[in-house]
Amino acid sequence: MTPADAAIPHLLQDIQRTVRHALAEDIGDGDITAQLIPADRRARARVITREDCVFCGKAWVEEVFQQLDPALQLHWHVEDGDRVAANSTLFELSGNARSILTGERCALNFVQTLSGTATTAAEYAALAAGTEIRILDTRKTIPGLRTAQKYAVLCGGCHNHRIGLYDAFLIKENHIAAAGGIDKAIQQAHRIKPGALVEVEVESLEELQQALDAGADVIMLDEFTDAMTEQALQLAHGRAKIEISGSVNAARLQQLSGLAVDYISSGSLTKHLRATDLSLRLLSE
Repeated sequence: MTPADAAIPHLLQDIQRTVRHALAEDIGDGDITAQLIPADRRARARVITREDCVFCGKAWVEEVFQQLDPALQLHWHVEDGDRVAANSTLFELSGNARSILTGERCALNFVQTLSGTATTAAEYAALAAGTEIRILDTRKTIPGLRTAQKYAVLCGGCHNHRIGLYDAFLIKENHIAAAGGIDKAIQQAHRIKPGALVEVEVESLEELQQALDAGADVIMLDEFTDAMTEQALQLAHGRAKIEISGSVNAARLQQLSGLAVDYISSGSLTKHLRATDLSLRLLSE
């Protein structure tokens, strides 16, 4: 698995779990259409992409056919993170015809979604090329596919924010209000999980100063103007990392790439993706 065997917690277990669920919801108590085919019929198949993309999803495809029929053989033409031209072959299959056709849609659903995510991430990464800015994803992922989409973001050349609610603090407006203020929220975070990253979302320069004084590691500027962001960078210099968030699409990212911030996060990486168009065709044996 690439890139660099992504250190995303629970990724391998999640692949097995999500594939198992996807097969169960599709097959139910049996693929009745596949039963039209003689049980011993063998076949070969080829999967292509109909459009340019950044490929992602190899481990999910392998898991689909491993769970369905371990005797099937796969031959890969690409690896996760590869830029692939339209009409290129992604992989080939050989083995039981029923198994190939039963697993087709499940396997392609994973690839079209994850390649779509990786392709979107690559577009965003390109807009920040030549800068020190790291483009981050968010938790705005498809339910059940959190770690899968986080992995696809890496394949596209962007970076992961926190994986979930458990691995880093992100203190937002409602947390601040309920905890009694920015300083109290940050101090409590340090007590709850010492050493964990503490990030605070601020909506004004006054809140920014409070977060700096309280020792936040990262400060997220929510809907700051460019002029306010420049002021924030001067105030935070050397004291905390600065992240921009809020309504960041590709056009806005292009505007922001000239600012010397550390991070720009965008939910668009995972929620505004367009699935990659794929096709599987049987070949003559």
